[in-house]
Amino acid sequence: MEHSAASAPATLPYYVAFSQLLGLTVVAVTGAWLGLYRGGIAWEGSLQFNVHPLCMVIGMIFLQGDALLVYRVFRKEAKRTTKALHGLLHAVAFIIALVGLVAVFDYHKKKGYADLYSLHSWCGILVFALYFVQWLVGFGFFLFPGASFSLRGRFRPQHIFLGATIFLLSVGTALLGLKEALLFKLGTKYSTFEPEGVLANVLGLLLICFGVVVLYILAQADWKRPSQAEEQALSMDFKTLTEGDSPSPQ
Repeated sequence: MEHSAASAPATLPYYVAFSQLLGLTVVAVTGAWLGLYRGGIAWEGSLQFNVHPLCMVIGMIFLQGDALLVYRVFRKEAKRTTKALHGLLHAVAFIIALVGLVAVFDYHKKKGYADLYSLHSWCGILVFALYFVQWLVGFGFFLFPGASFSLRGRFRPQHIFLGATIFLLSVGTALLGLKEALLFKLGTKYSTFEPEGVLANVLGLLLICFGVVVLYILAQADWKRPSQAEEQALSMDFKTLTEGDSPSPQ
């Protein structure tokens, strides 16, 4: 019984593999859209704007989704290693997304365009700020050794909920940006099934599918990472030393 509880559920690897196939396809289709219909990417000139959608898809969608799946994929590794990988993926995602934000603001400044007037931009700044705060708070509570066991336990449900919410908001914001980009360029031609519009619609569906699969994996209680015996012992020792009590069963 203990071995079956610790082993990965039979279907979990297939769902994880499917999520990775979807995620990589999303990145590839984003690159194809920018290359075929937007001229590619570059830091200088009119192509600088294209850095923004590519970085946001890689950082705030693909890598953020993978960071959320770390605790489902690495089920038997040391908890400290899994935590470090979870935090590292989020940090890399944040840095890549930051490059995307700098690119679009710099492009707007050079072109004399207004900033932060659209729903997409408002949602984007909100999501990016929440993501940064979530990472800082998560680092302080779960990676930094100063937080008490009970404090971590009380904050963990909020941390998990906020992580899934921010990921969902990231996918929604990407869809808003995609629609905005199409309307700016195609205008009324969007309704005539222009090839760019069709490809971008496919990209939008892929974004939704990736988000749904990731959230589905996270929602399965049986697929959560089981606590290892040494982790339970360390948690009990930590709480006994810091609070003079043993942790309550969960």
